[in-house]
Amino acid sequence: MAKTAGKIIAWVIVILLLAGAAFGYYKFFWVFSDGTKTGELNSLTYTGYIWKTYEGEMILSGYGAKGSVNGSVQSKIFKFSVADKEVAEQLQQLTGQRVTVHYKEYKGALPWRGYERAIVDTIDNSEPATEPNNRLPIDASAEQVFL
Repeated sequence: MAKTAGKIIAWVIVILLLAGAAFGYYKFFWVFSDGTKTGELNSLTYTGYIWKTYEGEMILSGYGAKGSVNGSVQSKIFKFSVADKEVAEQLQQLTGQRVTVHYKEYKGALPWRGYERAIVDTIDNSEPATEPNNRLPIDASAEQVFL
């Protein structure tokens, strides 16, 4: 009877360890989302108490916010971490510019990888931010068109 109870306890422990490993893989290592985002790079900082990581913010802009007047402009902040030091150094040089980055998003964050779930791994494109003098003039006499 003692041998059988010991085997059952051993199997329960093995099953719990495998379930914990599967959950840990799903939460921290399985890529949930993979894509690109384009926006103005607002900031990139090197921060942390124990594990120093690169944390950044991009301002994403778009048209037609839900629940607002047609043609209105909306913006959203995309927060991300950078695990690769070389990519972070390139991004530091591009602060204030329009940048397209490739990122991978995980279901959870690891402290040594960064505080955010989105991890930027490459820079796809960059261009200077639009200067106010280079924007198209607004014609006040033109008829307002709603789409």
